[in-house]
Amino acid sequence: MIRILIADDHAIVRNGLKQLFEQVPDFQVVAEAVNANEVLEHLGHDALDLLLMDLDMPGTSGVDLIQRSKARCPDLPILILSMHDESSVALRAIKAGASGYINKGCDLNILLPAIRKVAAGGTYVAPEMAEKMLFSDSAHASSGGFRLLTDREMQVFNLLFNGVSVNDIATQLGISNKTVSTHKVRLMEKLELSNMVDLINYAQKHQLNG
Repeated sequence: MIRILIADDHAIVRNGLKQLFEQVPDFQVVAEAVNANEVLEHLGHDALDLLLMDLDMPGTSGVDLIQRSKARCPDLPILILSMHDESSVALRAIKAGASGYINKGCDLNILLPAIRKVAAGGTYVAPEMAEKMLFSDSAHASSGGFRLLTDREMQVFNLLFNGVSVNDIATQLGISNKTVSTHKVRLMEKLELSNMVDLINYAQKHQLNG
């Protein structure tokens, strides 16, 4: 029996997965979490074989939650089920400690085998995503300081590139305007950028806007 913790802040997603897994003899949903704190609480109390997790969880960044989960339960496999299909996002999740990454739009013939493989200690990334990750990693290798950004700085970078204001970034990430501004200053220093025009040009040059 594969004992699963479903971590997703959308009730419709959790309920859909639960109904699906009820039809699978070797799957058992033993707990659900709607934010980062609940994930960590369940990791400390429930016997689990797999954490099936969305990246966009309230309370912290997805990469940070992966790292904190692995620190608490190093042997627990983590499979990311995300709406994001960007190779850069998947690559960061895998490097943070996830054992697999699949898109929420995938078919059951991908989802169910992926769960079984990751729960058994293996890894799973869809072939097309693995190929994109390979080329993405090669491209990013030439991007210099960008690889020095923290996960939060990466989030702020992408939001700034997409025209989101400091105030709106603070709201989206659940942090203060001052903290966002600090992240902005630090990422600009690491990338040796002077202004937003430089940031946009940098992202376009290195194809880092995924």
